[in-house]
Amino acid sequence: MPVPAANLYPPFNILRLSHVEYGVTDLDASKVFYADVLGLQVTHEDDTRVTFRAMEERGHHCINIVKSDTADVRALAFKLFDEPDLDKAEAFFKSRGLPTEWVVRPYMDRVLRTQDPWGIPLEFYVRMDRLPTIHQQYKLYKGVKPLRIDHFNMFSADVDASVAFYNDIGFRVTEYTEDDESSKVWAAWMHRKGGVHDVAFTNGLGPRLHHTAFWVPTPLNIIDLLDLMSTTGYVANIERGPGRHGISNAFFLYVRDPDGHRIEIYCSDYQTCDPELEPIRWSLTDPQRQTLWGAPAPRSWFEEGSVFTGVEPKESALKAQPIIAP
Repeated sequence: MPVPAANLYPPFNILRLSHVEYGVTDLDASKVFYADVLGLQVTHEDDTRVTFRAMEERGHHCINIVKSDTADVRALAFKLFDEPDLDKAEAFFKSRGLPTEWVVRPYMDRVLRTQDPWGIPLEFYVRMDRLPTIHQQYKLYKGVKPLRIDHFNMFSADVDASVAFYNDIGFRVTEYTEDDESSKVWAAWMHRKGGVHDVAFTNGLGPRLHHTAFWVPTPLNIIDLLDLMSTTGYVANIERGPGRHGISNAFFLYVRDPDGHRIEIYCSDYQTCDPELEPIRWSLTDPQRQTLWGAPAPRSWFEEGSVFTGVEPKESALKAQPIIAP
């Protein structure tokens, strides 16, 4: 089915994605990965939790890792424009019959916790503690030198339905992949902040989190990370890339943390803030959609993802598949 027309006047105003919370089984090993390998800055640490921010970010955190018996995803969080938007968001989710609650989160003011129709745990807030700027403290840069969190990508058992719901709350489609035979949307990229996407949906067993992405200055940062990972015991954690996506034009690398949570390192996409921009369509049979240079993604990239706490994924009815590497 065709992607919906952009909803320019949504019921509440989402500025951007904000942060993710992961359950991890070895807190120390995960801290080393995110701080020393990727290069995120630790902003809080105790026996059960470590929080991080990237170099350009002024908010207290963009990733929380929490000690857990199982590897999972606890929440995807988004920043809203102003306080009234929180109450409007609560009213919207209640009107859709979805649960809402006000929760207490460290370093944050009011936080609304809810979920989308498929159970993805969502949190919305306006104010998070602000930290001093560090983007010009070059002595702190290490790893891949991540500047900011960029997007979430989720597996969805019904991408058309996911696109319709997130369009209702103001996300706009920038690019999408369509199955030529059924005319169903196989994947879609949707934004709020003016890049190619804050959220994306990929057909498959869902809902699950496919990956969280971080934006870096240049492809050379990715090359540096590959050299670092391949000489410090992390070569097996390199999953896909480096390469350039057809969709988004981004230069990319996919790596896995010690629990298998997938992280994309990402740069070179383009600006999308003009509301009249039309979504770009790609055919599922076009191999350049996934890698402009033509190399197919590995099977793990299409089949493996992180589960959301307490949510049972379901199979997609759409069985069409792109070209997959052996």
